[in-house]
Parts: sequence; C-alpha cells; structure tokens
Amino acid sequence: MMTINEKLLFRRGLTLKNRLVMAPMTTKMSFYDGVVTKDELAYYALRSGEVGAVITAAANVHPGGKGWEGELGVYDDLFIPGLSKLSASIKKNGTKAILQLFHGGRMTDSKVLRGEAPVSASGIPAERPGAEIPRALLEEEIQELIASFKEATKRAIKAGFDGVELHGANTYLIQQFFSPHSNRREDEWGGTLEKRFNFINELVDGVTEVVDQSGLTNFIVGYRFSPEEYETPGIRFEDTLYLVEQLAAKPLDYLHISLNDFKRLSVSESYKDHSMLHYVHQVIKGRLPLIGVGDVRTKEDAEAVLANADLVAVGRAILIDPHWASKTISGKESSVRRTLSQFDREELIIENGVWGFLQGMMADRLS
Repeated sequence: MMTINEKLLFRRGLTLKNRLVMAPMTTKMSFYDGVVTKDELAYYALRSGEVGAVITAAANVHPGGKGWEGELGVYDDLFIPGLSKLSASIKKNGTKAILQLFHGGRMTDSKVLRGEAPVSASGIPAERPGAEIPRALLEEEIQELIASFKEATKRAIKAGFDGVELHGANTYLIQQFFSPHSNRREDEWGGTLEKRFNFINELVDGVTEVVDQSGLTNFIVGYRFSPEEYETPGIRFEDTLYLVEQLAAKPLDYLHISLNDFKRLSVSESYKDHSMLHYVHQVIKGRLPLIGVGDVRTKEDAEAVLANADLVAVGRAILIDPHWASKTISGKESSVRRTLSQFDREELIIENGVWGFLQGMMADRLS
C-alpha cells in the first residue's frame, strides 16, 4: 500500500520527497497590479518545507483574464522579480514550487477589468447573479491566449519555479472552451466534443513544447480539471473521462482533479458504483500521476485518497495548521490544530481573501 511519505519521480525528472501537496487556493493577497506582497511571501513560507510541493493560487497570464482583485500576475516580465521571491519562499527543505496558470474568461466583470468586457469561447454569460455577457474571442485572440500561457511558462522558469499547472477547472477559461454551455462555436474551436477539446489540445502541446525546448530536465507541467458542471448543457462525467483519456496520452507530468470531497459520486446514473476519483484513476491506467483532493483532514483521509491517486492535495487543513504535514507524517496527529478563530488570523497570516474562503467551506471549524 502506498504511504504519504513515499517519494514520487515525475517523467521529466523532478522528485517529490513525499506524496503531500498544498492545494492551490485563492488568497487575494497580491497588490492591485498583480505584484507579490510581503504578506503573500510569508503566507507561503509558513506552509512550505514539509509538503512535497506547493501549488500557488491562480496567476493570470493575460491582462484581460484577471478574475478578482488581489490576484497574482504573470503576464509581463515585470512580475519576474516578485515571482522569484515567491518561488524562493516556497522552496525550503526540498519542497517544490508549482505556479498555477490561469485566465478567468467569463468568470470576471468589466469592473475588475477596468472597463473592458470579459471574453470567453462564446458570448454566453455564466449562470450566476450579475454575470455579464462576455465577448466571443476571435481566432487571432485565441492564438494570442495560447501564446500568453507559453510566455507565462517561460517566466515561471526564469523565476525559479519547479513547474506550472494549467488551471482547466472551476469554470475558468480553459474549461469554458471544453464546456458545451460556454462554448457554442461552430468553427474548429467548438461544436463537437472533439472540437471543444482543440483549445486544450493546442494549449497543452504549446506549453509542454516550451518546457521541452528550455533544456530543463526537472520542470513539470500539470493540468487541473473539474469533472462535472451543473449547467444544461454542461460537462458531464462521460465528457471528462474522454478529456482524461486524451490528456493521459499527452506529455504532461500529472493530472489534478478538482473536488470538494474525494469520495464524491457523479450525478450520472452510469457512474454511481465508485467515486469519480476512482473512475478517473482507472482511465489513466498509470500513464501519469493523479492528484486527488477534497476535504482531506486526517492521515486516514490521505491514505484513502492514495488508494485511487498518486498524490494528495491538502488545502483547508494546512491553512488551519501549517504543520499538518509533519505532524501527520510523524504520527503526531493528536497535536494538529483543527479549529480556527479570528484571534488566530495574524499568527497564521490569514488575510481577508483566505478567511472568506474558509468561512464559506468550514463553518464547523471556525469561531
């Protein structure tokens, strides 16, 4: 049986010292212009050194893709000095630093974009209160966006990161191209399931080519995805299994499923016998590592994830106790902090963005 303290070697040569990863979580701690802050550096440094890797909050690859205030930027060379400090703050005691690359697509608004309209695969608004109608991207703009992800990858390399993760989950732009709800195009970028995969296909090929041409032998590329959408039409689990099959054949280093509960079942009646994590792991068939995630609180939870994955992403537990990993690995779980109050926020560097995230997800452990 796989244990959380085992090492993992990726195909591009990077080794993680254990199977625990700090999950990417929105912090809203950067400056208004996307530059890293001292508080942000301290927040990550506090939680580094024990897990195998830290995946950062989303870093925007294009000025038109900003999703919220306080979001990290990676769309210009001016960000490289701050990003270098960020990677260094994470890379303690062998922990690896992975920068998550992102574009908000229609999941933003003209206020955040300083008067510019949001863009997406098609002019279909998100099903949420106050959602604006996005402008459908032109062909040349799609190619420009793919180039933006590639340039962001080059900046991540220059800034000393150990890898990048393509944020194809949580209804943001990459997912919007794959979704039949947000993508109503009738050209090469939409229509059939296969054409809705074209953007992802070109993006993954472009980013992995940048890494392969860089000469680095230990820089990795991962891809995060959400398994289902609630919209109709929307991504169904069968669509996701197609996506996973395609991605598992790509020169990626890992896949990362986005779940709020690692035991979560599909809404599809055809996939009720096992968790979605289990089905995805079966489709991958060991071709590349899978990161499982979703309400991991204990060592028992982490080991349950490893029954159907190769790595465990831990989020809220590490926010509450930055030393969750070392305590769990060393058998000192009884000393893990399980609850959090307003009075703990300064000590744990929990700013408003992180606190809001925690309030929405962990009412049973906040006071």
